[in-house]
Amino acid sequence: MDSFARDHLPPAALWPAIEFTTPELDYPARLNAATELIDVPVARFGPDRPALRTPAGETWTYGELLTRTDQVAQVLTEELGLVPGQRVLLRSPNNPWTVAAWLGVLKAGGVVVTTMAALRARELAPIVERTRPSIALVDQRFTEDVRDLPSLTVVNYDDLRVLAATRPGQFTAVDTAADDVALLAPTSGSTGTPKITAHFHRDVLSIDNTFGRHMLRLTGDDLVACTAPFAFTFGLGMLVVFPLRAGACALLTEAATPAQLADLVEQHGVTVLATAPTAYKAILRDGIEAKLGGLRTAVSAGEHIPQETWQRLHDRLGLRVIDGIGATELLHIFISAAGDDIRPGSTGKPVPGYRATVLGPDGEELGPGEPGLLGVIGPVGCRYLDDERQKDYVVGGWNVTGDVFHRDEDGYFHYHARSDHMIVSSGYNIGGPEVEEAIDTHPDVLESAVVAKPDDERGSVVCAFVVLRDGALGDEAKAREIQDHVKRTIAPYKYPREVRFRTSLPRNASGKLQRFTLRKIVEDEVPA
Repeated sequence: MDSFARDHLPPAALWPAIEFTTPELDYPARLNAATELIDVPVARFGPDRPALRTPAGETWTYGELLTRTDQVAQVLTEELGLVPGQRVLLRSPNNPWTVAAWLGVLKAGGVVVTTMAALRARELAPIVERTRPSIALVDQRFTEDVRDLPSLTVVNYDDLRVLAATRPGQFTAVDTAADDVALLAPTSGSTGTPKITAHFHRDVLSIDNTFGRHMLRLTGDDLVACTAPFAFTFGLGMLVVFPLRAGACALLTEAATPAQLADLVEQHGVTVLATAPTAYKAILRDGIEAKLGGLRTAVSAGEHIPQETWQRLHDRLGLRVIDGIGATELLHIFISAAGDDIRPGSTGKPVPGYRATVLGPDGEELGPGEPGLLGVIGPVGCRYLDDERQKDYVVGGWNVTGDVFHRDEDGYFHYHARSDHMIVSSGYNIGGPEVEEAIDTHPDVLESAVVAKPDDERGSVVCAFVVLRDGALGDEAKAREIQDHVKRTIAPYKYPREVRFRTSLPRNASGKLQRFTLRKIVEDEVPA
């Protein structure tokens, strides 16, 4: 009834190739992903199996999750007037009501726009402008940055609970098409205007029918923990899609340091953990890796896991960590390896359902050992919402992720680096220009440039080179002041962990900033 999302998909000629090459990827024309994620598991496993847990001791069964999902769908349609195709913005940390809200939107035929609770109004505004949601369901602790956004009916979770309790909790899912838009996901670390990726109902199931089924292989006895928020599609897959499809249970944590994460794994009997290499490295550094001894599976994503970290976890715990690379544009992981197929130091091979290659500067496929841009084709692909950058991401039918890899003689892919001005820190993609723009709004800053500085714990950190106005003192107090300013302006995790003051920034004859010069400065400081 509301065709906005479909109307703003890129022209079909600009889509990547889409392939359904395994039996699991054969979908009917009509499909509602929420039905497959909660109604089908309840019918298959029964209503009493635990579905969601929290560290505080709260547990929702599959039956309770189904009831609350249906209640949310009833509130959306009966109280808030949602019609199929309308967008609903979610803003919350990972907790059970967010899962019910996410499923309820899909069941009602709506389109979910999931955002991180850490984002500020400055970052939320362009997402709202691009996706045009009519309703926002927001954790009551995080309404401040949403309240003043235009054309939004904002309902906090306290009110949602009250409204839901008045509904019987029986809702027939809207008869959506398999290729109706279900999810609009902003890319993490977008520079400038955010890129909005559009994913269909069938795409939500495809990530389970590929990575979930062939690499992760959850069972009904598994308890899954993941540090990524639902707004990162990695977290959405690990904590919602994969566990529900398998009849497993997810332990939902709103925030946890690596040490706290290790405690949670030990205390709650977590069997499957997914996090960034940074957390594994910190746990090893603190000598508390024995707390992960109950894990049967560990997944690392967000950045490449160093071979030394992988080997130490294997030597001390017997864990063969599943590494993987994914992208918001493709929803989840598409290159990985598990079990005896793992080759430490490589990311893996294309997950069944995908194929991949390495592309040269003219889009030609390169041979073994030759580094180039990674290209991927599978059942899910990049469809930016009304965005000219679609032409940059899709080249000759391939999804070109911006990662530099080479492929060895046996078909394993080995990571080199990012090809763009993206800083990957602790698994988070941070757009350099976005941080520069935030720094430049400080009244004492004339200009700035940020680069990635290699870091043993986080992979890399944001390092800012800053030129101050005349009369401003570039000391430690000013550096902290700029860092605090950035934390107030954009999501705090993006702030520069190092601030270096300079009288000028390096530029070429035409005035173009030479970031490679600054990059070399910080890289040369790292011991070989």
